[in-house]
Amino acid sequence: MITQIRQTPNQKTGLLQTIFRLLLGANLLLAGIGHLTWARIEFLAQVPTWLPLDPDLVVVLSGVVEIGLGLSLLLLGRYKVWVGLATALFFVLIFPGNISQYVNRIDAFNLNSDTTRLVRLFFQPVLVAWALWSTGAWQAYRNGQLFNR
Repeated sequence: MITQIRQTPNQKTGLLQTIFRLLLGANLLLAGIGHLTWARIEFLAQVPTWLPLDPDLVVVLSGVVEIGLGLSLLLLGRYKVWVGLATALFFVLIFPGNISQYVNRIDAFNLNSDTTRLVRLFFQPVLVAWALWSTGAWQAYRNGQLFNR
């Protein structure tokens, strides 16, 4: 049996979810702009040393992705479920950078102690949940709206 992905799940979200989706979008947009401008050096601290790419390229590319996701969360309400899934995936993919910052004891963004860097690690799953909840992606999955079974 072949599973097909639906084009646009129709998942209604409440006012609180919409507010949180827009807040997440605005924060991602701001962070993405920061990647390319005032916070570029700080973001370099989160690029894992084992990654076989130029760290500055990683910061620029992740900034461009954050800008795209932020704008999508703000403007593409019709596709919010797919944008929510993409945003959650992005948060999972950048998690190794947070782990690297903790393991290598790299100071950036006022994360200048083992405790603050450790606490930051626990915030990443909150961001994943935020993206899935605020866009209705989690509920769409639970309702069977993402995949034809």
